[in-house]
Order: sequence, then structure tokens, then C-alpha cells
Amino acid sequence: MTSPHHASTSGTVGASATVSDVSVTGVSASVYTVPTESPEADGTFGWTNTTLVLVQVSAGGQTGLGWTYGSVACATVVERDLASVICGRDAFDVVGAWSAMVDALRNLGRPGVAGMALSAVDCALWDLKARLLGVPLHRLLGRAHSAVPIYGSGGFTTYTDDALAAQLRGWVENDDIPRVKIKIGESRGQRVDRDLARVEHTRRVVGSSTELFVDANGGYTIGQAVRVGRHLDELGVSWFEEPVSSDDLAGLRQVRDQLGADVTAGEYGYDLPYFERMCRADAIDCLQVDITRCGGLTELLRVAAVAAAHGLQISGHCAPHLHLEALAAVPNLRHQEWFHDHVLIERRLFAGTADPSGGIVTPNDRPGLGLAWRAAEAESFRVA
Repeated sequence: MTSPHHASTSGTVGASATVSDVSVTGVSASVYTVPTESPEADGTFGWTNTTLVLVQVSAGGQTGLGWTYGSVACATVVERDLASVICGRDAFDVVGAWSAMVDALRNLGRPGVAGMALSAVDCALWDLKARLLGVPLHRLLGRAHSAVPIYGSGGFTTYTDDALAAQLRGWVENDDIPRVKIKIGESRGQRVDRDLARVEHTRRVVGSSTELFVDANGGYTIGQAVRVGRHLDELGVSWFEEPVSSDDLAGLRQVRDQLGADVTAGEYGYDLPYFERMCRADAIDCLQVDITRCGGLTELLRVAAVAAAHGLQISGHCAPHLHLEALAAVPNLRHQEWFHDHVLIERRLFAGTADPSGGIVTPNDRPGLGLAWRAAEAESFRVA
């Protein structure tokens, strides 16, 4: 999909340009569906492909990139509801553009598809601004960390023990990542014996010195989560993600109060009030946030501030290469998810992606996100 919205610019970026010289001239959205290596599932959902919605925003001879992982409908929202809002605006006025887009989405409803579209455009605007200024995005934001800690994430419930072991060894031995996460809560909590057997298997494969995380994707009841969690404590699991639904704040707190592992949630947050309620409920030990859903970089920084006010760190959910630059600017950062599917897709469709070393990823020194879209490579996956 390509937006028909264009506007003229009053100047060009160069040695004599100022931050008021450049207006947004064009917005485009396109959609790509990439098959997974094999069928995958977690505690409550299964899939065989992943869809990336790419947004490109142009001004002053530069193009900013942003994306989300969601429905083709996200591209429709970008083109029909958001492109006309930002075309002609000052390309440096990202927060102002974000506010205008939020207003434009009032009657559509921000959570869900509209929020994901907003997130992708906002990220593209930030990338564009940094490119226009010729600086890495983490430098534009103000870097708090020289590198971002990561954890290997995958371990799908559809994996055999051998496939799981191969993935785990890839993270721990090849990539030197000291933290790994697998999926449990299979079939909405109906395979607890297999869940625990897979965690035990994971512990044997990675050894005692590797941090072990699990994610139930809200698949358990409160009682189940507590009973499973007691076994997890014995196995040294330190991160129990969404043991019950993230909408059940009282349930999350009950589980948290009875276990040793950190209880975490937040990946399905689409606006600031969602995150504030979760923090205020004293329901979690670390707040997850997804830049492709929460409202983009603009809202992520506000979410991080809310978490800090409640004494919490944040952890980036999925989409690693869209998070890295932003998280380097967040003082109360814990880590970023190095999610298997998204790592494969981003390495395939973008040039300039990162490689982990010693459990961290160092932001690059190229302008903006430091990534280039591989249009030719992506074309075979394009669906809209």
C-alpha cells in the first residue's frame, strides 16, 4: 500500500538547514507475511506465519522506518486516518504529530489495530528526525546505557525436546546469552506435566548458571499458577511472565505474593493509563512494554517514567531492532526480548541489524535506527 498523501517542503536538509526547515512530504505503508520455520504455539495461541507492517515517512530527502507486527488493517489505518494528519507537518515536531494522531484516532478506538498503526508511524517519525539531524537515535534521545541486555526467547510448546535443546544451545553457546525464556501453559494449562518436564529439560540443557524465564501467556488459573510456580522456584526460574491473564491484576498480585520468581506483564498495553493501573495495582515486579503497540517511542518513554515512579524497571517485548535505540535511553531498563521469530525476520528484511555479544547488544552509530529496508528481499513476502 502506498499513501496518496504528499505535501511540499519549505527547505532541504543541509549545512544551512534549521529544525524548522523540513516538512513531512509522504507516508507509505506496506505489509509482509513471513512463514515460520515450523508451526509454533504458546499457552493460548498458535501460528504458522508472522505479518510485519512497514511504515515509511519521508522529508528532506530522508526516509524514516517504523513497523509493527499485526494485521494488514494497520496499514489501512495509516493510509486512511494518519497520513493526512502528519503530511505537511514539521518533521522535527514528533511529539506534536503524535498528539495529532491520537486525536484523529478518537472515534476508532486506540487499543488494538489503531494503536499499532500509531506506534509504527511514531517510530518512523523518530527515525526520520534522527536521520535528518545525522545522529543515531539513541544519541538524539540521550543515552543512559552503552548497551542493552537481552534474553533469548522462543521455546515454543510445539517444539520437540531436541528442537528446544538446539535453540537453547544456540543462544547460550553460540550467542553467549546468559538468559533464556520458554513457553509454558500449553493448551491453556491442560498440560502441566509437560510444562514442568520442559522446564526441567531446559534447566539441564542450559545449566545452573543461566537465568531461566518462562511465559505462560495467561494460560493458567490463579491456583494453577501458584502450584506450578512453586515447582518453578525449585528449578531456579526467576521470571514468570503472565502466569494468569494480564487483565487480572488481582490475580497477578496473588501469584506474585506467593512465589519467589518475578511476576511480569504489560506486553498488551496500548496506552499510558493501562500501564499506570498495572503499576498501581502492585501486581508485577517488572513492567513489559511493546513499542509496536504502546503508542511508539513517544509513549514508551512516558511508560518508562510511570514505571520508575513506582520503583519498577521495564523490559522491551519483541521487535528487538525497533526497541534497542529507545531502550538505551531509558534509565530504569532491565532488558530486551531477543524473540526468535522477529530476530529472523528483521535480519532478513533489514540491513544493519545487530549481533549479540556477552548477553548485550550495542546500539550502532549510524543515523536514526541505523537500518536500511531490503526492498528486493522483502518483495516475495509482500501481501499488500
